[in-house]
Amino acid sequence: MAQKSPLAITKERFGDKSKLVEAVKAFGTEDLWVARTASDRGKEKGLEHVSNAKLLRLHATFTTVKEKFGTRAKLIEAILEGMNRSKDGGMKKRLEAYPVPRLFDLYKSTTKRAKAAAAAEKKA
Repeated sequence: MAQKSPLAITKERFGDKSKLVEAVKAFGTEDLWVARTASDRGKEKGLEHVSNAKLLRLHATFTTVKEKFGTRAKLIEAILEGMNRSKDGGMKKRLEAYPVPRLFDLYKSTTKRAKAAAAAEKKA
């Protein structure tokens, strides 16, 4: 069975690209969004010029983070706990500058690493 194209998935779930862009922009609150855009760096293009595949990944990531953590701050706390650095203020400040997709990837790798360490410790 062939995999559907990003355009087909966009049309199936959202109808058209503009509705997908609006769904991603709905996550643009201070709870999840880093307060910087391409226009901050002198570029005029917005989310309307981003590929369907990237928009679908962003929507999936934001939806998962919103359901699992609620806010960026709680996601950052979960990452710091997974790294055993929950009291490290410098690391927390550095993570606060990261966008949600990067934080979520870091969370997934941190939890995977912690599970592997726990399994290795259990064997020993």
